[in-house]
Amino acid sequence: METEKVVSEMEELPKTIVRRVVKDKLNECSPDTDITVNKDSLLAFSESARIFIHYLSATANDICKESKRQTINADDVLKAIEEIDFPEFVGPLKASLDG
Repeated sequence: METEKVVSEMEELPKTIVRRVVKDKLNECSPDTDITVNKDSLLAFSESARIFIHYLSATANDICKESKRQTINADDVLKAIEEIDFPEFVGPLKASLDG
């Protein structure tokens, strides 16, 4: 049981970063409203992001292995994003990588 707790703590995303990303996005969506996010919500955001990262990593890894390579590159991640049905993320991610 102790090992499980250590693993989950190691995989946990930094709370301050999650809080900042969530608050920045909420402020962008509703600039005239002061929205607060409670602790449970931040935990849900963090856990959702962690699961998404795991799923995306596994998919990118499969794409990399299919190409008989051992290093995942940005194209593998872009293909993985399309494969897991988030094609709307590809454009912004490419723009971010190019910038």
